[in-house]
Amino acid sequence: MIRVGMSTSCVFPLPLEEAFRLARIAGYDGVEIMVTGDRSTQDAATLVGLARSYGIPILSIHAPVLLATQLVWGTNPRRKLEKSAELARAVGASTVVVHPPFRWQAGYARSFEGIVAELASTYGVELAVENMFSWTIGSTDVRAYSPSPYPTELAVDSMTLDFSHAALAGRDGLELAMSMGPRLRHIHLCDGLGGTILDEHLIPGHGAQPVSEVLHLLSSTGWNGSIVAEVSTHRARTTDDRLAILVETLAFARAALANHPSTRPTELKRGKHKKRKLSA
Repeated sequence: MIRVGMSTSCVFPLPLEEAFRLARIAGYDGVEIMVTGDRSTQDAATLVGLARSYGIPILSIHAPVLLATQLVWGTNPRRKLEKSAELARAVGASTVVVHPPFRWQAGYARSFEGIVAELASTYGVELAVENMFSWTIGSTDVRAYSPSPYPTELAVDSMTLDFSHAALAGRDGLELAMSMGPRLRHIHLCDGLGGTILDEHLIPGHGAQPVSEVLHLLSSTGWNGSIVAEVSTHRARTTDDRLAILVETLAFARAALANHPSTRPTELKRGKHKKRKLSA
């Protein structure tokens, strides 16, 4: 059975323990830890204790690679990834989610693919590179990530598909899933409408991405990765409102995974480890 987890970012900036509590109440199969400046998200003993107390496993670790977490664990990007992999192994998580390097991290970008492969082998976890997007500043489209915002253009073994990022980039999530092929190992469950500068992280079904179709495909092809809700609840006024968003998101996933077509659709095709020449 495909496990459906919940990112702790769904309830940010509430305390980490509240994320575990709400994930258990909503019925999720596990959690993804977004590593932030909160020391409790960085400490294996604390995380294992919460997982045991609430009876909910840690499925994945999201490395501190956001702009807001650039100073977490120092400024050396390789060391940040290494500590993320160490933490994943210590808490029993199988996956580390990582973004492609920022464009200004030129040295890191040149060695990124090798670092990802090396750490995955050393720590026995998947480092699943997430699809990102270009930034628009005024009328200028800026490639903020290097070598590419799209892991399909990188020589990496594992990838994360985020539907909100796909919408922001003007990409179709099903097309991305197919191009990722068997290297697609992790899903950030959310949605987006696109046409905005905002990373929306809508409830699945509230945007324009083919979220249900992708989940149908994965369910019917024997996929064994993890799906993790990464939806925004910042507009929720009460705990009940926040919980309702989380429950709706989980219900969407369960329905999409259960109601896959009885006939076997086109399987995920094997992607090639090939870089394309990118424009500036």
